[in-house]
Amino acid sequence: MGVNLAQPAPGTQPDLGFYNDLNGELQDKGFLVTSTEELFQWARTGSLWWMTFGLACCAVEMIHVNMPRYDMERFGAAPRASPRQSDVMIVAGTLCNKMAPALRRVYDQMSEPKYVISMGSCANGGGYYHYSYSVVRGCDRIVPVDIYVPGCPPTAEALLYGVMQLQRKIRRVGTIER
Repeated sequence: MGVNLAQPAPGTQPDLGFYNDLNGELQDKGFLVTSTEELFQWARTGSLWWMTFGLACCAVEMIHVNMPRYDMERFGAAPRASPRQSDVMIVAGTLCNKMAPALRRVYDQMSEPKYVISMGSCANGGGYYHYSYSVVRGCDRIVPVDIYVPGCPPTAEALLYGVMQLQRKIRRVGTIER
């Protein structure tokens, strides 16, 4: 038994206001008018190339979100191995003092605009190892963080939600320069 996507679920009404406005503008003028900035933001949200910076157990969930069950690529986010090709860095796990310069170097190698997702309690604020002498108490002390994903470790769904929040943030900011 299949699901008919053209029909709304019983008892609900689809929100067609945006599509009706779009259709009305197309019928009236025959074309759409937008700014290049809005076009860039739309393209940027649909093609986020993320670089893995897996440091501890959160990296397993980060890899998990890219496998077929969750398939983050269907949301327009694809993994890249090079920081020069990436515009999103996912910091997953415990950041130690010895690894902090490498994190900053990789961040500096990324092209503009660049975004950072901090994944897990350890990356957000040190987590369980907060009072250890060798742990950085949050990767936001080294690089600017755009989205925080809480959990120990966060689930793949939580990271996927964080990526969708980053896409919303990019659309909302609406400028070429941050």
